[in-house]
Order: sequence, then C-alpha cells, then structure tokens
Amino acid sequence: MSRSRGRALRTSAVVGAVGTAFAAGAMVSTTNHPEAVVPVTSAAAGTTGGLGPGPAGRPLDDAADRIAASALHPVDRAALNRAAVAGMLDALDDRWSAYYSAGDYAQFQDVLDGGYTGVGLWLRSDAAGRLVVASVAPASTAAAADVRVGDEVTDVAGRATRGRVAADVVAPLRGGAGSTVDVGIARGEARRVVTLTRERVTADDVVTDMPSPGVGRIRVATFARGVGARVQDALAGLRDRHVAGVVLDLRGDPGGLLTEAVQTTSAFVDGGLVVTYVRRDTGSRQLPAAGAGDVSTPLVVLVDGATASAAEVVAGALQDRGRAVLVGSRTYGKGSVQEPVPLGDGSAVELTVGRYLTPSGRSLDGIGLEPDVEVAAGSAPDVAVRRGLGVLSGLTAGSGLMVP
Repeated sequence: MSRSRGRALRTSAVVGAVGTAFAAGAMVSTTNHPEAVVPVTSAAAGTTGGLGPGPAGRPLDDAADRIAASALHPVDRAALNRAAVAGMLDALDDRWSAYYSAGDYAQFQDVLDGGYTGVGLWLRSDAAGRLVVASVAPASTAAAADVRVGDEVTDVAGRATRGRVAADVVAPLRGGAGSTVDVGIARGEARRVVTLTRERVTADDVVTDMPSPGVGRIRVATFARGVGARVQDALAGLRDRHVAGVVLDLRGDPGGLLTEAVQTTSAFVDGGLVVTYVRRDTGSRQLPAAGAGDVSTPLVVLVDGATASAAEVVAGALQDRGRAVLVGSRTYGKGSVQEPVPLGDGSAVELTVGRYLTPSGRSLDGIGLEPDVEVAAGSAPDVAVRRGLGVLSGLTAGSGLMVP
C-alpha cells in the first residue's frame, strides 16, 4: 500500500490482515451505531428544533449543523465527521473496512514500514467471533508474558472484546513507550490477566536458519515494505551455502502488501502468473512474477490457520504452479484486497476494493488453501517442521540431505 500515490492500480494494496487492525497497537476503527433521534417541535417557530431546513441535497451537513447547534451534550464538528464516516462504513457490512484517525493512519504506515509502538500482538477474528492471537512478535512484551498464537484475547484495559471488531480493540494496546495495559488471555479453560508494557516493536520480518543439515528455512512474519527483496537475498545466501532444499515458513503470517507477495513469489519461479487482482472499478489485472527465479531448489511451504491474504497469495501461487509442496493446516481464507483512501485532515478510510485469484483462478475467500500434506491444527510447531523436512527428503533423494 502506498501513501496515496494517485489512482494507479494499487499493486501495493493491502491484501493482508496487517491492513485491517491485526497489528495490535497499530490502528483503530470507530464503528458507530447511533440511537434513533426523535425530533422536538418548537411551537413558536413551527420548525424542528427551531432551525429551518438546510440546503437541498446536503442532509449530512444539515444534520451536523443541527446537532452541533442544538444537542444537549456539546460535540465538535470533527467528532461528528468521524462518526459520519464510521457510519457510512458500517453501512457496507464489511468487517475489513475501517476508519483511521490521522495519528492511527501514521502508525499504520509504521506497521507497513516494519515497526510500531505496541505490545507485539497480531489479532484476528475467528469463525466463532472470538478475537484470537494470530502472531506474536519475537522478543516483545507479549512474547515475554508467554502469550501464544491461538490464545483468545478476552478483554483489553478492562473492556470485553466479544462483539467488537479487531480494529476497535487495538486502540488501547497502543500508547506511549513504557506505559502499560492489562490484557485478558484465555487458553482452553485457563484464564489470566497479563500486564503488558507498550514498547517500540521493530519487526524482524525475514529470518533465516538451518533446521537440519542441508536445509535452509526462510521465515516470513509479515509482508511489510522490503520483504520481497529480503526474501530474495535470504534465498541467495542459502544457495551460496549449497542447501539441498528450502522451507518457506508462512505460519502465522497475516499478510501485508501485494507487491511484496509478488516479489517473494518471484524468488521461486521463472516468470509467469502470480495472482489476478480483480477490482470493481478497473476490472482485472494479472500480476506476473519477475523472471530468473530459482526453479530448481526443492521447496516446501509451511502454512497454518493464521496464514492469511498476502501470505496466501504466495502459497497459492507456488501450489498452483507445482513449485512447492504445502505442509500444515488449512489457511485462513482471506481473498479480499483493502486500500486506504486518505482524507483531507490526514485521516483515512480503508475500503475493500477487490479480490484476488490464484493462478488457476481459485478464490480463497472464506475457503483458504488446503495443504498437500496435512498437519493437524494445534499441533506443536516442530511437528510441521519435521513433516516438511520429511517431504524435502523425498524430493531430494540421493542428494545427501539429512533429516533428523
């Protein structure tokens, strides 16, 4: 997602949950459900509230003027504008659309640049309407408190999260570095409240290690700016070490920028289609990979129920094109694309503007990707790694690859 660079096709649009309040402590929405208004008639004036009708065709301005002038409880026009925008978004009945204040939008950009001030949690709503942890930033205050992927966040700063969208919950998770917030955590039947310190979180989005002799692993936490290039560099480094196979670990990756997903896929294919981006206003466009990617090193992609959007773009493209074997559990299934529209005061609305299709034409929205090799959801993290190494061993028979 760019910082408002005109109306060009936003291949930098946000397709991941990172753009929809999954970065706890990064953004906020102000969904409004106003009470019914009963007009009070002034007998002396013969008009509603003593004010004449506003100009034809300006009901929002007319209503705001009347509220600001006559409501018993004073409210400034800026607050009314925010409520009006939030109300319009509410009319879309789209859980991914959101409103960001100017400060929230600036922090949103920080998230996409790889850092923010918060507690180190990424959140998502599950099918039961619970707000659960999608990812935990390594070395963050949340990680130190043993908050884990799959934990339910039951309340934040004393307010229950049930029935609230993720964008509304993350606001109190933000704040000045060094301040604290109480967060309720449920894991199975166990309940506890942890006090988390807000701090600057600089995401290490791409991490490389060697889980087994001859096997390189590239872990991608989010698809923030620059991730695609870092994945390509990581792969080049592993090839310099003459690895026999690579594991691309996308577990817990909530997504991010479409451009970064395309560039990441380009590291592993030699041109060809990565994703089709379908918009209501401009139709569809096919986004190809750059040429000269690595098509020879055996590849396994690890996925799970928190692998979403941009991460699903990468996994779906590699699966459709027969470039990788997917190992893990069914992915999240978010096939829509969001795009921010900056407003005049520095705030922004984020709208769902399109959907994406995998190279074979699959829409994953509400469905997700079915892995080629299933690992039961909720299994210990090393189970999927061992299964992936076993798959690579079969793909590289005779190469000397060692599997524990």
